[in-house]
Amino acid sequence: MPESPIKTSKRVFEIFEAFESVRRPMALKDFTQRFGYPPSSASAILKSLVSLGYLDYDRFSRTYMPTMRIASLGNWVQPALFGRNEEVLRLMQQLSEEFGECVTLSAQSDLYVQYVYLIPSRLPIWYSVPIGTTRPIARSGSGWIMLGARTNAEIDDLVHRINFHEPDPAQKVNLAELMVHVEQGRRDGYLFNKHTLEPGDAARDPAPIGRAISHTCKCIPKAS
Repeated sequence: MPESPIKTSKRVFEIFEAFESVRRPMALKDFTQRFGYPPSSASAILKSLVSLGYLDYDRFSRTYMPTMRIASLGNWVQPALFGRNEEVLRLMQQLSEEFGECVTLSAQSDLYVQYVYLIPSRLPIWYSVPIGTTRPIARSGSGWIMLGARTNAEIDDLVHRINFHEPDPAQKVNLAELMVHVEQGRRDGYLFNKHTLEPGDAARDPAPIGRAISHTCKCIPKAS
């Protein structure tokens, strides 16, 4: 498992993500009710973000609102990730328009897979995950397809590292079982998997990059 974040740091980003979710000014009580923060702790964090210039405080409505300093922080990320070649983004948009499902782009982050870009589903029944979400590389379809590009010796070494850091014997990775998924992806050029994130989800992960079309299982015929 990834290391637990420092509580204050975690709360700062939860506050930013709450604004992204509701897209409106928020009051102190919104955060205490949403996350269960102690009012004194939430107030101290919000005041600090105001003093740093990341939030603006309206004394009349007693609400907080992100400033343009927040908006400018990530302007450079997409060009840094994709450069001038936006072929991957174009392909993701094409998949989204053709199927209407959630399309994700994943990258390996040590022993995990991280969603680095996402186009949400446009269907009435949909499933999505936040950008930045990480999943164990040996227990996800995106991870299996990425491992297919590695040598068997590299996969064996990675599994050894995963199991070394896993204290629960029941959660240790079985190399033989993992290789069944990896070899299937190598053979077919894609992987279909379901229930690996939580019950009811499914995804088709194409090779050679960790791109996925995600579905709810209700959208997929039983014959699949």
